[in-house]
Amino acid sequence: MCGIVGLLIKDPEQRSKLGPWLTPMLVEMGARGPESAGLAVFDAAASGGERQYSLHAPAWEYDWSAFARACEARTGGTVTLRSLGNHAVIRADLAPAELKQWLRAEYPALHLLSAGAAIDVYKDIGHPSRVADRYRFRELAGSHAVGHTRMATESAVTPDRAHPFTAGEDFCLVHNGTISNPFMVRRKLEHAGIEFQTDNDSEAACRFIEWRLREGDDLEGALARSLEELDGFYTFLIGTGDRLALLRDAFACKPAIAAETDTYVAVSSEFRALAHLPGIEKAKLFEPMPGEIYTWSV
Repeated sequence: MCGIVGLLIKDPEQRSKLGPWLTPMLVEMGARGPESAGLAVFDAAASGGERQYSLHAPAWEYDWSAFARACEARTGGTVTLRSLGNHAVIRADLAPAELKQWLRAEYPALHLLSAGAAIDVYKDIGHPSRVADRYRFRELAGSHAVGHTRMATESAVTPDRAHPFTAGEDFCLVHNGTISNPFMVRRKLEHAGIEFQTDNDSEAACRFIEWRLREGDDLEGALARSLEELDGFYTFLIGTGDRLALLRDAFACKPAIAAETDTYVAVSSEFRALAHLPGIEKAKLFEPMPGEIYTWSV
């Protein structure tokens, strides 16, 4: 049992409320997943040739300034750094493949959480309330976000196995449920040259859907293929640079509820995570149907 939450702010004037509105949703789902938590935040206004990378270090007191200087020496350009404890975001003119190769050779203890123009990912072990306080989730702003609270069933409780999982650029997935054929999916993707970082079944789902996008499917097409090829009981919530997407399997055993107003779209595993939101009493509330694809754009 895990908890998923998502929030998309339609009104650009309200995007400073993303953290204050989403954090109570995540904390409320701590009852469904007290072991680890994570959040992917998107800023749809982010642009430019530079990419943004989120990184996780093994120690809270990590010398990120030294890392940024080394990154500048590597790229020959300016690197922008924002850090908090063992989490950092850098902006640099550096391709993801080059950064991954460099990290693997020179900084193997660092974990690359996300890459893209708009995404920033935080995830760690501990109760969601503590993770939210540790990384100051209430202070975050942006256009949309997805979050997850985990109760582990099939892999260890570690920061890298916490959700959200990411693949490619500006793409992430959170998942409540169980994929019953993850190793078949892994073998298929590994033959296509895709590398895996964990043994978590959710990573297989994340990388499969992102692979379909790179193969030419649109988001709806990629999710339709996942219904055909991913066996199990699941609710997926996906974030891209400008969209949220929700999908429940054909049996819809895992709960989900959505609320939509003129200001926002909110999704959670249970209504109690939405009850504090402004205007919720007038929101359009609905339970997503099994096997149906739902998307919302910024």
